[in-house]
Amino acid sequence: MKNILFILSFMFCAVHSQAQVKVADQFFKDYAYYQATELYLEVLKKGDTTAHVLSRLGDCYYNNSNVKLASYWYEKAVSNYDDIDSEHLYKYIQTLRSLNQFEKAKIWTQVFKERKQNDKRFKDEDSFDIEKFEALESIEHVYVDFENLEINSVYADFGSFEKDGILYFATSRVNDTITDPKKLYQWNKEPFLDIHQAKVEIIAGKKIVSDAHSLVSEHINSNLHEASVTVSNDGNTLYFTRDNFNKKNKAAYDKDGTSNLRIYRATLKNGQWTEITDLPFNDDAFSNGSPALSPDGKVLYFVSDRPESIGQTDIFKVNIKSDGTFGTPTNLGREINTEGRENFPFIAKDSTLYFSSDAHLNLGLLDIFESNILKINKKDTTSVYLKNLGAPYNSGFDDFAFFIDSDTNTGYFSSNREGGKGSDDIYAFGRYECKQLITGITKDKISLETIADVTVKLMDESGKVIETVTSDANGFYEFKDVGCEKKYTILAGKTDYRPDQREMTTTKNNGDEIQLELFLTPLIIDSEIVINPIFFNYDKSTIRPDAAYELENIVAVMREHPNMVIKIESHTDSRGRDAYNMKLSDRRAKATRDYLYSRGVLANRVVSAIGYGESQLINDCQNDVKCSEEEHQMNRRSKFIIISGYNE
Repeated sequence: MKNILFILSFMFCAVHSQAQVKVADQFFKDYAYYQATELYLEVLKKGDTTAHVLSRLGDCYYNNSNVKLASYWYEKAVSNYDDIDSEHLYKYIQTLRSLNQFEKAKIWTQVFKERKQNDKRFKDEDSFDIEKFEALESIEHVYVDFENLEINSVYADFGSFEKDGILYFATSRVNDTITDPKKLYQWNKEPFLDIHQAKVEIIAGKKIVSDAHSLVSEHINSNLHEASVTVSNDGNTLYFTRDNFNKKNKAAYDKDGTSNLRIYRATLKNGQWTEITDLPFNDDAFSNGSPALSPDGKVLYFVSDRPESIGQTDIFKVNIKSDGTFGTPTNLGREINTEGRENFPFIAKDSTLYFSSDAHLNLGLLDIFESNILKINKKDTTSVYLKNLGAPYNSGFDDFAFFIDSDTNTGYFSSNREGGKGSDDIYAFGRYECKQLITGITKDKISLETIADVTVKLMDESGKVIETVTSDANGFYEFKDVGCEKKYTILAGKTDYRPDQREMTTTKNNGDEIQLELFLTPLIIDSEIVINPIFFNYDKSTIRPDAAYELENIVAVMREHPNMVIKIESHTDSRGRDAYNMKLSDRRAKATRDYLYSRGVLANRVVSAIGYGESQLINDCQNDVKCSEEEHQMNRRSKFIIISGYNE
């Protein structure tokens, strides 16, 4: 007999636990993570330690940005269940990283890769991964204005560097038509490159580049190539690239017939670039070009195919000593350089490295990349990242010579993409963060009056709470700096009200204001706690999960008002035998009362739980009267009448 009672008790607990999990799941679905957490913890105390409960607890804390507790529950889930959902394992790794537990994260990352080999997040970049190419081509959630500069010509224009209101660039344009083929560059049948400069102004908030002309110097531009300029912080030193010259000022060639490139330095004196100096690490046997200075001016970065190169062209660096001499060039290494071509380095003010490459993961030909490699010292444990900038900077054509002023988020890049004016064109760009404003009024759904002090939550598409605000005395709320073209859920809640939940998607236009009124349904009307109808299975009085979900509103109200005392009434429609309806409604009333007891409501706070069957119909649908289902439904109701303690 004891064994039978134990089994029956166990079965009852298991069924009750499963029902409570369903209720918790419903709250989780409705983004009510606090209530869901409480219910999951309760079933956990009763012995339900399934992967579902553990991982959902992790999700509740994760979505509320409690990384420590999220990590705690995720760890229990992944440690006890080998078949845990990979998405939860991924979130666990994210929490470990957030807690600086990088070694532990590394171990679980390997587990993730073994369990989900096709997942792209922790795999090495795969050149055959179509999804990655599509992502690079997409401009969704990318907010960049760019335009082809007016100064571009039908010839090559590229390699911009802006300093003190002057834009330096390389161009093959000429003032007069060249008819002598010997004076054309045979690679593309265009004139040889010269360095030009143009005036940069901000007019009506827009950057205007005009007045392009040859560099102010009698000694830099020649009858061969000059290009790729960088200027020191004080504006007095200029580095540029030039073809190799011999003593007769003609192109000098190596044994293979190649005229290699060299880097030169010039000094500004009396408004003229003079004192042209051939840098000491140049060589007739290989090329050096595309110079770029570090923000402090102490390191020169450049491109070379010197013997130490990994690939066709690599990025190198060399220290500039205080006396103006140079150290020994060193290769930036395999994290940047490949067997292909790396070129056009540029170092932003924050030491971010930008460069172009035809390797790594790219859309074809040269693409522009960024990396934090120059920010990392030997003691730093931060990983080196390499990022393809994607569209609109990159295309299926050559995209290169990136320059950005991080103070204004404006800059330039060069491209030979379709739609340009010449073989290479310079594009000016401006980065902006698309932001919008969500505003609204919180109102009573029945009276339509404004409600103050409503808690309004903004949640992203995954259900994570981004921001929480409280409506003011006039019911007004707002969320500032909301992202464009994103899906959000807004949840409004207040004590003694049923919450309102709205899903919305922001527009693509920067600065738009989206107005969204929120309507909360009062749970207390006159002297009654009003909830949605509680449904029971046919001829049953067992509390179903959907009924329990509704009854949690009663629990919440009574917790908020600890002195509140109520009575419960259960009513049926007129169909069926009167005596049977009376007994059934009474069982249902008492089952409802018992559920409240199970959720911590003290017995002395429910003075009665009585079923009245069909004795108190609220319409004319009596026996033998034909009524619609909706009319009968009005009589099938549960009432929670407040006896005392509401305003205490």
